[in-house]
Amino acid sequence: MPFFIARVARLLRLRLRGWRLPLAVAVVVFLSSWLAMALVEPAGSDIADPGTYWWYFAVTSATVGYGDVFPETLGGRLVGAYVIVGGIVTLTLLFTSLAAALQSVKGKRMRGLVTLDLAGHVVLLGYAPGRSARIIGELADERGVQVVLCAWDEVTEDPLPELPDVGFVRGDLTSEDVMRRAAVDRARTAVVDVRDDNEALAVALAVAHANPGIHLVVALRDLGRLGTLRYVHPEVQAVQWHMPFLLTEEANDPGIAQVYNDLMTSGGHGNTYSTRVPAGFPHATFGECQTWFGRTFGATVLALRGEGGLVVSPGWDTPVPEGSTLYYVAGRRIEPGRLRPAR
Repeated sequence: MPFFIARVARLLRLRLRGWRLPLAVAVVVFLSSWLAMALVEPAGSDIADPGTYWWYFAVTSATVGYGDVFPETLGGRLVGAYVIVGGIVTLTLLFTSLAAALQSVKGKRMRGLVTLDLAGHVVLLGYAPGRSARIIGELADERGVQVVLCAWDEVTEDPLPELPDVGFVRGDLTSEDVMRRAAVDRARTAVVDVRDDNEALAVALAVAHANPGIHLVVALRDLGRLGTLRYVHPEVQAVQWHMPFLLTEEANDPGIAQVYNDLMTSGGHGNTYSTRVPAGFPHATFGECQTWFGRTFGATVLALRGEGGLVVSPGWDTPVPEGSTLYYVAGRRIEPGRLRPAR
């Protein structure tokens, strides 16, 4: 039956694709069975009445068969069998078309060809095996964060299919098409992690054009290129390429890369130092040290190294024994003599 209908449609130059073919089969079976039922059933039978036959056709073709309406003659029962077969064929074609449509959508998603409907998400532009998976894993650890991975055309399929909540878009990372399909204009953060600094500048320019107010983070081999990036996006943050953990920290907590850069730059607003706790030091706990360093020197104590090893940001009740080492941030080094108790 479907083959016959398809041949007729081809002769009539009709395109019966997708859901159109099962619909055509259902219409042909309905009209032909209605006409046949009207011919074989007695004149007084209600089954061929238009107001009744559509109900009979629906329940019979679906193989439900409530039995409230049924044919009285052998010919009518044969027509009913024809309706059952036509219903099974129709449902089979319908479910086949639905499965094919779902598979097509899944295939497009796997190939990164779909347009994503997201907002407030994080877009990672660039893909490197292993490295990108770690970055995305750290980004996704933040509750409620949705991530979209954008890769070049040579990455033919989603490289992270085991992460169903991570979107995938493939194409030229500097194109408006990729910006549109990744919904960059509605994203809160874009992380550019590409193959070299020149490409990073080009991709950053495309992102800034698509969303001038986006929080933009770029991995650079040479941080000296940051000045050029600032022409593209005044608020851009750059991190060293070999420190991918900073990409995720900056993406989740804007401005933290600037703090790291300041701490790691000689002559910055705050430098990190260490000092040994002298004998007779009157502040016996980490909390007391933190308060005294802050009030006296404007410094912040970060960590303590004692017999148990290094502890970053220990509890305020943690003991600070003589001979242990304190690590702190300050505008300049505190002279050891200022830590000794007055005599």
